[in-house]
Amino acid sequence: MKILMVGDIVGSPGRRTFKACVEKLKAEHDVDFVIANAENSAGGRGLTADLAEELLAAGADVLTMGDHVWDQREFRAYLDNAEKVIRPLNMQPGSHGKGYVSVETGFGKVTVINLIGRVFMREYDCPFRAVDKLLEEIDPGNIVVVDIHAEATSEKIMMGRYLDGRASLVAGTHTHVQTSDETVLPGGTAYITDLGMTGPKDGSLGRDLEQVKNIFLTGLPSMFKVAKGDTVLEGVVADIDRETGRSNSITRVREVMKAD
Repeated sequence: MKILMVGDIVGSPGRRTFKACVEKLKAEHDVDFVIANAENSAGGRGLTADLAEELLAAGADVLTMGDHVWDQREFRAYLDNAEKVIRPLNMQPGSHGKGYVSVETGFGKVTVINLIGRVFMREYDCPFRAVDKLLEEIDPGNIVVVDIHAEATSEKIMMGRYLDGRASLVAGTHTHVQTSDETVLPGGTAYITDLGMTGPKDGSLGRDLEQVKNIFLTGLPSMFKVAKGDTVLEGVVADIDRETGRSNSITRVREVMKAD
């Protein structure tokens, strides 16, 4: 089974790029299942119900989130009933939505788990203990995919190692910069520290350069606008053995799309 996992979708340029590229990538890599991080899809901050449905209709099978999950207030009620949109599992008890989803496919059950890191971020519950507890409580099937949305490289690397042999694919999100450390770990888990992003290629993490520059120069807070120009879709394709859940390979993907 081949799974395409796509880095943080940023604003309307990111959504447009995802919709333009996903079917092409599915055909080129013989992809069976698509997971995308959508936490920056609504103007760079959060997600809305309409945009979630738009991305699912465009080809995503599951959408994951991160620290911007609550930025769009009306999204919270949607998340309570969403079947294929999940938020980090280790957010505080009582949070809207759920932290994992199991999807029946022609290759068997695929369980997608969303986690969020704690280093240099807000105070969340421990992602390591949270994923341990979940895997003890449910039957995830043979194929388990984890999105660890975290700032610190060390925390993401440790999660990959911690879940080696228990997950088919562990991929980091949040930093918007694709790393080149994709590998299959000794226990059969495909791993990459960060998928990268899907959105404006020449901004600062998808945001307008002038605005970001002014914040560094003045120290004054500002709401970031999504950048314009050429865009990029970044992610990985993992080839997973449906019987064992072990990954055979992991391949980085990067598609550049010229601005209209």
